[in-house]
Amino acid sequence: MENIIEQINKENLKPEVPKFNVGDTVKVSVKVVEGTRERIQVFEGIVIAKRHGGISETFTVRRLSFGIGVERTFPLHSPKITDVKVVRRGKVRRAKLYYLRGRTGKAAKVKEII
Repeated sequence: MENIIEQINKENLKPEVPKFNVGDTVKVSVKVVEGTRERIQVFEGIVIAKRHGGISETFTVRRLSFGIGVERTFPLHSPKITDVKVVRRGKVRRAKLYYLRGRTGKAAKVKEII
C-alpha cells in the first residue's frame, strides 16, 4: 500500500518548485480570480513554517504590511501558485519561527547566509 501512495506523490509533484527552507525570504506568485478576470498577485515575506511533506506540503509566509503582520499559508503543489522565487537565504536554528510574531523592526530580522 505504501508503494502506491509514494508513486502517486512522486507523479503529482511539480518539478519546478525551488528548494527553500524556513528563514528564507521568498516571492510567491498566486493566481487571483476576481469575477471573470484573473491576475497574478505577488506575496513576498519570510517563510516561518513548513508542514507535512509530499503532495500535501504547506508553507507559511509572513510579512509586515503598513506595520501590521500578515501571514498566508500556501499549499506548495497548488495549481494556483504559479511561481516561487527565493530572494535571500536565511540562517536560522529553529524549524518554526513563530517567535517573529512578537517582534518588530530590527529584532524581526533573520541573518543572511553568505
